[in-house]
Amino acid sequence: MPEKSQKRQILKKKLFTKNRLVILNEDTFEEIFSLRLTLMNVFVVASIGAILIITFTTYIIAFTPLREYIPGYASTKLRQEATELALKSDSLALALKKNDAYLKSVVKVLNGDLEYEKINKDSIMSSDNVSKTIENDAPSKAELQLREQVLQEEKMLSKDKKKSKK
Repeated sequence: MPEKSQKRQILKKKLFTKNRLVILNEDTFEEIFSLRLTLMNVFVVASIGAILIITFTTYIIAFTPLREYIPGYASTKLRQEATELALKSDSLALALKKNDAYLKSVVKVLNGDLEYEKINKDSIMSSDNVSKTIENDAPSKAELQLREQVLQEEKMLSKDKKKSKK
């Protein structure tokens, strides 16, 4: 134990012993500059200087366009263009899928695989290439009544037009 305390005291004495830094003119031995320092003062000043240099360098790299020259950092313009291109490629892929679905349905019609079903590009896009099946071939009673009502209204309109022409 006493050895550790003696070593600490010796280290403390070395750190806080005052030394003089003198700059002399070699020809005249005239003292140009003189400074009283301790080893602790030199260590503190060197540490603070290193921290300031690291902080300043980090700030320059992080907040100026200089970061674009460091490998791994992309420019903001390049990043923006990459995002735009990704969005365009996604929309083009979707359009390609829709066109493929439309062409497949057209091929089915040309081959005669589909029955009396009207092919519409919009309906194909909304169904995502899922073919719809007709549940009932025969019209319901409500549908028949609606058809009769529409026919009667058309007859009445055509009669009114003929009367107005005469």
